[in-house]
Amino acid sequence: MPPSLLKTLRTALQTHHRFLAGALSHSEPPIYVIGNPSADLDSIISAVVYAYFGNLTARHHIPLINLPNVSSGPELYRLRPEFVKALHLSTHPALEGEQSWDETPESAGALLRDHFLTVADFAAQLKSSPGNTSGRLQADAVLVDWNALPIASPSATQQQNQQPKGCIPGLEKAVDFTVLGCVDHHVDEGFLPRGPQTKPLEIHTAGSCASLVTHTLQSLNLWHANPPSTDPQTQQQQQQEQLAQLALSAILIDTTNLTSKDKVTSWDTQAAECLTRQLSANNNNTTTNLYNQVHQTKQNSLDLLTVNEILDRDYKQWTETPSSNPNPHSKPVEIGFCSMVKSLPWIVRKAGNAKVFIDAVEAFARARNLGILIIMTAFSSPVKGGEFTRELFVVALDGDRHDNNDNDDSDDVATTALKHFVDQAEEKLSLQQWTALDVVDRADQEEEIARSLVGDDSGQYRRVWVQADLSKSRKQVAPLVREAVTSL
Repeated sequence: MPPSLLKTLRTALQTHHRFLAGALSHSEPPIYVIGNPSADLDSIISAVVYAYFGNLTARHHIPLINLPNVSSGPELYRLRPEFVKALHLSTHPALEGEQSWDETPESAGALLRDHFLTVADFAAQLKSSPGNTSGRLQADAVLVDWNALPIASPSATQQQNQQPKGCIPGLEKAVDFTVLGCVDHHVDEGFLPRGPQTKPLEIHTAGSCASLVTHTLQSLNLWHANPPSTDPQTQQQQQQEQLAQLALSAILIDTTNLTSKDKVTSWDTQAAECLTRQLSANNNNTTTNLYNQVHQTKQNSLDLLTVNEILDRDYKQWTETPSSNPNPHSKPVEIGFCSMVKSLPWIVRKAGNAKVFIDAVEAFARARNLGILIIMTAFSSPVKGGEFTRELFVVALDGDRHDNNDNDDSDDVATTALKHFVDQAEEKLSLQQWTALDVVDRADQEEEIARSLVGDDSGQYRRVWVQADLSKSRKQVAPLVREAVTSL
C-alpha cells in the first residue's frame, strides 16, 4: 500500500515537476493518467484512483485533470465543487499526520493547488520550465473514461502493433502522449490496438468508469479489497477506506445511486458492493448519504457558473458524416451534447430572458463550429411533487452564421438531419409537448420561453420537449442523432 491519498498526490505532483526539469532518469519516466475532456466527477476520480494504485508498480503515475483553461486552485474548486465534496468526505476525519482542510475557496483552493495537476497547469509550467529546451515533450499515458486521443501527433510514425501517439487540446503544440493502456465505459473508437502492448485495455459498457477502474486494479492485484477488521482500524485500512469511498462516490453519481435502469450494469453493482464492504462500521457516509451530499453539491454548483460555463460543464462533441453526398459542398456535421442538472426555465432565468439564452446557445455553438447542438436536462420537478424529469432541447444552426462560408451547405445537412431526428425521436423517446415543470413566475413567461425555444425556423431549427421515457439518457439519444446524420 502506498502512502496516504493526499501524500501520494503531493509526491506525484513533485514527480511531474522533476520530469519537466529533466531530473528523472530515462528509466523512470512517469505515466500520466488522463481523464476525458469533460473532466466530470467520474473522469477525475477514475484518474486519481488509478494513479494512486499505479504507484504500486515500478512506474510513477500522475493524475492529469483534462481542463485546458482551468488551473488547479480556487478556480478548479468553483468549477468542480462536487469533486471537492467527494474528496473532503473521503479524507475526513484526517488520517494521523495529515492536515485537515475545509470546503472553502481559500482552504480547498490551496489543497487543490498543492495536490493536483490540470492541463492548464501543465501548459503554463512547460513555458517556464528550464528543462524544456529540446522541442516537443514525449510522455506516456493511460486513458480513463475515454479511449482515443483527439489530435494526431505530428511526430507519430505509427506502425501496426505499436502504441499509438496523440495530443490533447491545451498541450497539442508541446506534448506527444504515447498511450500504454486504457480503462473506459464508452464505445470503442478503435484508437488502441488489441494486443499485449496495450495493458490494461478494459473497454466495457458500464454506468461508471470508476466501476471498471475498481475491477481492473483488483484484477492486476494492485487493490486488495479486504473488509475492515472489527478491531480499531490500522492506518493502512483507513487509507484503503479513503480510496473506496472516493471511487464509490463516482459510481453512485453516475448511476443515480444505482437506480438508473439504463446505466447500471453488473460491473457497477459488483464494484459498489466490493467498495461498500471496505467502509468501516462507524463510517456515517452510507451510500445514500454519500450520494445525496455529492449530488446536492453538484446541483448547487451551477449557481456559481455563467451560462457558457454551464453548457460547457458536462459537454461532449463528435463528428458525423452523411453516408451519401447530398451536396458537393456539404461537410461532416459537428454535434455537441450538453447535459445539465437544472431545468431549461432555470437556465433561462440565469441568462436573464429567453432571447439572451438563445443568443448564448448560438455563441456557444458558433465557437465550436457546431451544426447540431443538443441540451438534455435532468432535475426533480417541484411542479410534479419532486418527480425526476428530463427535458430535451435540440438546435440545428444556420451554417453561414457559424462558419462564414458562402459555399458551405452543411447547414442544410444539419437541418435535414435534425428534422429526421425529430420524426424518429418523438415516438422512440416518448417526447411530449414542452411545458415548464420548474416553477415559473407567470403563465406568459412560460409562453415566452416556449416560443423562444422553438423559434420560427428562419435562422435556426429548434425543438424542445419534455421527455416521458426517463430511461432514455444521453447514451440512447446520441445514437438517434448519429443515425439521422449518417442516413442522409
